[in-house]
Amino acid sequence: MAPGEVQPGVGIVPRGSAAPQAAAAAAARKQRASARRKAFSLFVKAKEVPATYPGSGAAVWWRCCRQTFRERRSIHRHVGTQHGGDVEQQATGPGCAGRAVSAEGTGGRGCEELCEALPDTSGLRIEELTSKVGEVLLYYCYCEVKDPEKLCAWQKALCQHLHLTGKVRVASEGINGTVGGSKVATNLYIEVMLAQPLFKDILCRDDFKSSAGGAHCFPDLRVGVFKEIVPLGIDPKEVSYKETGIHLTPQEFHREVERYLSQSSQGQSDTILLDCRNFYESKIGHFLGCLAPDIRKFSYFPSYIDENLKLFKNKRVLMYCTGGIRCERGSAYLRSKAVCKEVYQLKGGIHKYLEEFPDGFYRGKLFVFDDRYAISSNEDVISACRYCGMLWDQYKLCSSQHCRQLVLTCLSCRKKGLTACCPVCQEKELQVTSGASGQALKEECECTQRRPRVPIEHISEGTWGTARD
Repeated sequence: MAPGEVQPGVGIVPRGSAAPQAAAAAAARKQRASARRKAFSLFVKAKEVPATYPGSGAAVWWRCCRQTFRERRSIHRHVGTQHGGDVEQQATGPGCAGRAVSAEGTGGRGCEELCEALPDTSGLRIEELTSKVGEVLLYYCYCEVKDPEKLCAWQKALCQHLHLTGKVRVASEGINGTVGGSKVATNLYIEVMLAQPLFKDILCRDDFKSSAGGAHCFPDLRVGVFKEIVPLGIDPKEVSYKETGIHLTPQEFHREVERYLSQSSQGQSDTILLDCRNFYESKIGHFLGCLAPDIRKFSYFPSYIDENLKLFKNKRVLMYCTGGIRCERGSAYLRSKAVCKEVYQLKGGIHKYLEEFPDGFYRGKLFVFDDRYAISSNEDVISACRYCGMLWDQYKLCSSQHCRQLVLTCLSCRKKGLTACCPVCQEKELQVTSGASGQALKEECECTQRRPRVPIEHISEGTWGTARD
């Protein structure tokens, strides 16, 4: 047989047999795709609720799985990732094409399998991965994790492969991390995380907050499995991130704070601007007019809410934190008390707000949980040296071996040997340095002893706007 000739009967489809079958299959696929699109639209349509945002007019939001979505792309992503099975059932079930199925209480999407592959770095020079000029990433992702131990092992291998340092918390409810490295390494990390099937269609590039830094911002790499990805101290099954407050973009949050401060100056506000962070964070930076709880740990936040519940009765609450994660479950806990008019939270946290409003209503530094302690977007210094009262906002660890408190002590005072957080720790440090005491020193700190674990606020109606100025 000559080259290029076709043997009779081989590779040739008789005219009039396969062509109609292919056309029928294509038509069926087109019909199924159309049915899915229609079912998807009906599913989303069924979740519409009237918008409650001031000045929203006839706009609509969407309510699903006890969450409120203000953007169409957000509800589309949620339905696509959490209710694909429900939409498919609507599209293919008999007589289901025209009815919308409630998503409340459904199982959502199944848990995706983890891909344990590591990125190919063979084409990179080691200097590109280990450069000290880099950045620190901050992110979190709530999703169902079937095997936290497996995800933990992959995360550790991935970070080591890319020469990243930092802290990553893994739990059955998701992942929360802050890592530092070269820009090449952090960019690769983001790409791998976005391609990971476990986070696909949930985690997006905008969820990664970045700031100047690098691997040197952390002493080492710590990756572990925990019960919660942020330590609220309550079982995630009891207070779920799915019951969170309404997310406001930085622009929307800015307008809300502006409105709140204007009304507060006239004593007419029904809003509380609530800082969900610890006292040492809000001490060096906070939103004007905020209520900043004097608590040492986020796990004290539920008790703070319980002890001060009357403050929040019939109030609109605007919540914020560093990157958004503490507000997810903090707002869910506050909403579970059913005393507020509504609970809103800053999407992306202070980090994202400062990207758009570096000279907005947030003043001072942003505390971060690494060796930098703080990053800045404006020149304001709102805190003072513990000893002399000079404006100062650069934290150092207490010099006492028995204390891990952070202390604000200026350079002048440090030169005088004033490097502890309180007189008790200062005396301990002097005793250890001079060797004057041969007895073991008891772990205690005046700072922690004099501060109530859960403070009870005494703020009148007319002073909300001056809670923190």
